[in-house]
Amino acid sequence: MTFSESQSIATSGTNSFSVYQTSASGARVGLLSTSHGEIETPAFMPVGSQGTVKGLHPEEVRDAGFRMILANAYHLFLRPGHELIESQGGLHTFMQWSGAILTDSGGYQMVSLADLCKITEEGVNFRSHINGEWHMLSPEKSMSIQVALGSDIMMVLDHCPTFPCTKLQAQEAVKRTTRWAKRCVDVPKKAHQWMFGIIQGGVFPDLRKESTKELAALDMDGYALGGLSLGEEKPAMFEMIETVVALLPTNRPRYLMGVGFPEDLVEGVARGLDLFDCVIPTRHGRTGWLFTSTGRVLIKQARYKQDPNPIDPDCTCPVCQRFSLAYLRHLFISREMLGVRLNTVHNLWYYGRLMAELRQAIRDNRFEDYRKDFYRRRESATHAPPVQDAVN
Repeated sequence: MTFSESQSIATSGTNSFSVYQTSASGARVGLLSTSHGEIETPAFMPVGSQGTVKGLHPEEVRDAGFRMILANAYHLFLRPGHELIESQGGLHTFMQWSGAILTDSGGYQMVSLADLCKITEEGVNFRSHINGEWHMLSPEKSMSIQVALGSDIMMVLDHCPTFPCTKLQAQEAVKRTTRWAKRCVDVPKKAHQWMFGIIQGGVFPDLRKESTKELAALDMDGYALGGLSLGEEKPAMFEMIETVVALLPTNRPRYLMGVGFPEDLVEGVARGLDLFDCVIPTRHGRTGWLFTSTGRVLIKQARYKQDPNPIDPDCTCPVCQRFSLAYLRHLFISREMLGVRLNTVHNLWYYGRLMAELRQAIRDNRFEDYRKDFYRRRESATHAPPVQDAVN
């Protein structure tokens, strides 16, 4: 494997992005600099839709290795309101998070809350899932909300089609996403804020190419791949990633939205992506699914009832350093809130460590070896003798 040493730099306002090293496969390490700190890439962003990574203190998120989180403009607009947050000094101050924040625009809610939404050229008419009130979320409104929140990276409002969809529906979404992106670009933003475009096109390579070229022509600060991991097969997702990455400028951040099993991160990094977010580590922590270097642990299983070992002997997180599987199972079965918190802390430490290892493997010219070893460890665990999984 060979590497290219590069100083591929994009600078705008107070932010900059530099790519320092790229592997033969396309995996790369870089640095995203914001007014709220530096983020080494590739990086994963824990999801804090409501202005909190559920159950955790901001310092616990930072201790797990994260310097940027994701919040959702749609949810914060509905409750407590972007005007209130702005009056409190912006989202960073409001939630006491010292790192960077990326805000999603709310476009995905067109899919997840489709029965409450109606899409027009003006924007999205939607009924609040909280109190039933009707609102209009236009591209301009979405941007004004994010400007008020004061996030470091804002996402344009996009039209994310459902899956499966026809090619005609996907094409309509591509065209509307481009038109809306042009309207978003015209909205004034604060000096410290960047704006990312969102590439659509479903699982149709020609539409993904069309969307990429149209958004790249707008010279945006970064580019995201949206509308993936909605039900398509993994090979189709990887094909869309490869199609898009080949056309994107090398000096801008590349962000895969809402995709986040460990295997997805490894394969996304291998294909040259820089940023990721997903609810998986935190949501799965709340449901007792714990990530380890050899696969997963389902903490409710009876096999752990008397197990004195940590979740993962290779993990350095404060949970694995102090608590046994038996204790964590007891907390989960008893529905104690401490169990949910500890599970979430562990999962975030696992993700933080995974991203750090991926970055170091690229720097050390051994990314492909790391990638193979990542799967080998899981395969060896899969072939272990079966254990009774009954819950009692």
